[in-house]
Amino acid sequence: MTRETSSPVPTAPVIRSDVPGSFAWGVFHERHPKLVQQVLDALPYGPAERTAVEQLLVASTTDVLEPLGEDAPDAAQWLEWGADLWGRPWGEAPFLWAESYFYRRLLDAIGYFRPGAWQGIDPFAPFKNAELAGAAVDDELAALDDLDGLPEARRAQALLSSALWGNRADLSFRITAGADGQTASDLVADDSTTFWTQLERARGGRLCFIADNAGRELLPDLVLIDHLLTCGLATQVVLWVKPQPYYVSDATTADVLASVERLHTAAVGGRLWRAMTDGALVVRTHPFFCAPLPFHDMPADLRTEFTGAAMTILKGDLNYRRLVGDRLHPPTTPFTDVTDHFPTPVAALRTLKSDVIVGLDAETTTRLDTSKTPWRTNGHHAVIQVAAHQ
Repeated sequence: MTRETSSPVPTAPVIRSDVPGSFAWGVFHERHPKLVQQVLDALPYGPAERTAVEQLLVASTTDVLEPLGEDAPDAAQWLEWGADLWGRPWGEAPFLWAESYFYRRLLDAIGYFRPGAWQGIDPFAPFKNAELAGAAVDDELAALDDLDGLPEARRAQALLSSALWGNRADLSFRITAGADGQTASDLVADDSTTFWTQLERARGGRLCFIADNAGRELLPDLVLIDHLLTCGLATQVVLWVKPQPYYVSDATTADVLASVERLHTAAVGGRLWRAMTDGALVVRTHPFFCAPLPFHDMPADLRTEFTGAAMTILKGDLNYRRLVGDRLHPPTTPFTDVTDHFPTPVAALRTLKSDVIVGLDAETTTRLDTSKTPWRTNGHHAVIQVAAHQ
């Protein structure tokens, strides 16, 4: 059922990238130039594509926002999404909006949508493929064998921890680190007990899983999904991915297939393959997953797809920003209050890599704020947060 929004901080400032020295400013002025160079180095784009990419980089820090060309397949949709922004400097747009538009324009620049040699070619595929082919993945897959001998509760927690941290730490580290696999200073909000309790309460239902990154981060997600299916906590998992390349390593259907293939040497790979063929694991996508908007604004048809699910698990930093709103909320804002718009119970598994954070207690917030470290953005901290909406 659809819930009414009741955020206690509707006026929390929207994050923008026009504040020099801020994290958002650094993304456009420091991260994007490095990204653009990596993209141009990874594939042999021609002069036209290279020039277009370089022009986009300059425009995104010095120019105003301009709509897509009329021949773009999603021109009308983006014209609507940017109705109040066209003609304004990039930095005045909400950070989430501007960052999303940058990646959409990057696809235009390299010819992703145009008929020709580069149509449909993922500019980030070289990075994703290299990560999947790395020797570290072999070690992680070998560690799967050690999981079968663990007590059920410890095994489940190891899989949850591995999915949470993604490629920061592999399965073997999580297994040897103990049942939890992280320290209190790393995991700054831990609703893992509620996570498992909620799933047990709704045992046998349909779960939704909104993926984040491909490569080494998608592998533990798929292993966790396999666990949820094989232990009966879910009879079906709907895995939502991006409809096209988005940000640097966001997962698409092609990335799911590559990851399942990479898992073929482990028993979990065969189980996932069978789960896909018999409908227990369904891969879905929707244009809104590449929209520059929070999940609060998801269209009715997508909301209907989620309605009735026992839980939706959201992975990663971007999905967290879209779930709670890309705003400078007070960190002690209750997670449940800013997620009550979502049509199902939600669980966020997120490593902190941007300024947005809610659901921390006052003591933790004070400790982090006095640590003299960029704790919101350095990827050293994480949260497992659950809103049961009951």
